[in-house]
Amino acid sequence: MDFVLELKGKVKYILTIDPGVFIFDDRKFDLTTYFDEKENVESEEEKYLKAISSHWDKEIIEGSAPPEKKPASRKTLKEKIATGTFGIGFAHLIKNAEPDKTASLIEIHTADGMEEITLEEGLQSVLGFSLNGKPLKEDGPVHFYYGDGRNKENPLKNIRGFIIK
Repeated sequence: MDFVLELKGKVKYILTIDPGVFIFDDRKFDLTTYFDEKENVESEEEKYLKAISSHWDKEIIEGSAPPEKKPASRKTLKEKIATGTFGIGFAHLIKNAEPDKTASLIEIHTADGMEEITLEEGLQSVLGFSLNGKPLKEDGPVHFYYGDGRNKENPLKNIRGFIIK
């Protein structure tokens, strides 16, 4: 099985996607809770600005304080990666490929056939790349989830590539 995918078609840049490197990407998220927490999702920039502004306000009012000690029961990053189920937003890849202004569809090619979605659906969707700390070797290299979670129990599997039309 080939573990490298291509995103091609009406794009400025053809992308070669190696899902094995997503584990090192800071944009990854826990796929087991993603669809349950999706209603409360803020943009990364909004989260950053709120955290920085609240920290700034605290520093001005109370002064600086030594960092808090973390409880010993928290999982380390290494443990989370070794046991986690992760995904990444498909929009990051689509935007990097820079689709043509006339593009409106994405073909998802799998070992079993092809499914077509709108570009807008693609921008909202998620690619799962890890299950319980392991790459998706049997039915991967990625699983495709619609952004609204309607196929979270039965994602598209055995994906071979994407074509933007």
